Amino acid sequence: MNTSSATPYAALLLRLTLAGYFFAHAGLKLFVYTPSGTAQFFQSIGVPGWMAYVTIIWEVVGATALLLGFKARIIALALIPVLIGSIATVHGAAGFFFTNPNGGWEFPMMWIISLISLALIGDGPLALSKSFKTTDY
Repeated sequence: MNTSSATPYAALLLRLTLAGYFFAHAGLKLFVYTPSGTAQFFQSIGVPGWMAYVTIIWEVVGATALLLGFKARIIALALIPVLIGSIATVHGAAGFFFTNPNGGWEFPMMWIISLISLALIGDGPLALSKSFKTTDY
């Protein structure tokens, strides 16, 4: 195992960064596209419109839990289906690079890998769930 004293802070940084990304994406759906606009987009790609509301709630609740460090390992894994859905419905067909029209699957896949990494290394310090143990390193 890694004995570096910086490892717990890497977990904290990763957890906070992922929370920020999910807040940003939920905010985009809430304040830029609006929930009804997001629902219309979901319908245009063959996904039931009600899933837009589920996705927004999932992102906000997940981001909040990550920010607070509440069961971050479980939450990180629970957020992966949102990104798999984005790859399956929009980004996958656009190719690899996120700069392609409709954005490729490059960024969502990196996000998935980051969530898996957080699930593996743990919450880090300043976590409500206190699942972080320094003896793990």
